[in-house]
Amino acid sequence: MVEGEQLVMRLHPHARTMFWPAVYLMLIVAAVVTLMLVLPAKTVGLMPIRAGIGVAALAAAFVWVGAPFLRWRTTTYEVTTRRLRLREGILSRSGRDFPLNRISDVSFSQSLLDRLFGSGKLIVESPGEHGQLTLTEIPDVKRVQAVLFELVGEESARVARTDS
Repeated sequence: MVEGEQLVMRLHPHARTMFWPAVYLMLIVAAVVTLMLVLPAKTVGLMPIRAGIGVAALAAAFVWVGAPFLRWRTTTYEVTTRRLRLREGILSRSGRDFPLNRISDVSFSQSLLDRLFGSGKLIVESPGEHGQLTLTEIPDVKRVQAVLFELVGEESARVARTDS
């Protein structure tokens, strides 16, 4: 962060993004338990079959649960007193910074399901080639929008004072 800049809030996408991965995990566990119960208990040579089932279950759990979890945890939205910072990526990272004095509008939208979970879509507009940024699954999106809108106004006033 630059001198005089302070972190106001750090967010991850809403935890509801992990709903389907959690369902997949339960299905994987149910399938493994069912397969283990269906296999005869005293048959010779079952160890490789059980090991294969375990390896397949671990691979499926990594693909459908582990990777989405890592993606969720490594995606961060930071609001500072000077900019909006986006960071994402598991192995390789990418980021994008929006100076608050370049933001022209901050709005949000919520579907019925978003309202039930307290999340929503944050839309940040700025002049230039990238124009509009839409962030989905933002927790407590109304509060984030209000804080960001207030900070944009304060930063614009600060820049105007330093320019004159």
